[in-house]
Amino acid sequence: MNGKVVVITGATSGIGEVAAERLASMGARIVAIARDKARGEATLARLRERAPGLAHRVHYADLSLLAEVKRVASEIAAAEPRIDVLINNAGAVFYKRQFTRDGLELTFATNHMSYFVLTHGLRETLLASAPARVINTSSEAHRRMKIDLGDLQGARGYTPFKAYGRSKLCNILFTRELARRLAGTGVTANCLHPGFVNTRFGDQGSGPISYMFRLAKKFALSPEKGAETIVFLASAKEAAGVTGEYFYQCRPKTPSIDAQDDQAAKRLWQESAELASEWKLPGSCNSL
Repeated sequence: MNGKVVVITGATSGIGEVAAERLASMGARIVAIARDKARGEATLARLRERAPGLAHRVHYADLSLLAEVKRVASEIAAAEPRIDVLINNAGAVFYKRQFTRDGLELTFATNHMSYFVLTHGLRETLLASAPARVINTSSEAHRRMKIDLGDLQGARGYTPFKAYGRSKLCNILFTRELARRLAGTGVTANCLHPGFVNTRFGDQGSGPISYMFRLAKKFALSPEKGAETIVFLASAKEAAGVTGEYFYQCRPKTPSIDAQDDQAAKRLWQESAELASEWKLPGSCNSL
């Protein structure tokens, strides 16, 4: 990874933090996107300690807001002449149905639309840097979920696990369609399930669901173990040229039948592009 530039979201804790530090120790320069400045500065300090002299950087944005994602993508595209790896890793589960200022359901906005819009904003730099890689963190929570293109905002029967699982299904469908659109460019796109990992994920809630998370985490993987597949996809020679796949434990794994629906992937792309266009994003997301 010497001389390579890695852009990563969700790098201030959990598997993203571990992946960023490991890739930095392999020689990569890390460009992290964070929301909380205190955690961002702490992450930057650890990166500089782990791999000094590589000019690691942190940009700040609320990835649930389309305008914020667009802004930070523009900042990074202007500052970085090359991007070798983009890791869309930030994600969350929300116990109540909430909306962003854009009118999007918070889970869908954070876990799917941020991936879509950030990747679009860095598209030209990724293409110019080929061979390059896009890596999207998904989850086995996508199984038993169905995409409802008429209800992407969870108006019908919202539950936190349904909203989260559907967003992770969106991650896989997005990856498949992205890989199809980038075929032949030298930019690959893959997604992964990191396993159930003991991180800050789910800690912001209260009540029975939060208690269940805390109990389950006693048996969860460590962040170090959970980060292995991200690091593999970002750096391994074996992953070069592989695209459109869903990985678990550093190996391709067959996702659910619904996650293999290429027509649904195309339709989700169109719906996402229309939502992004409503907020005056530069260019056409359909061109990605």
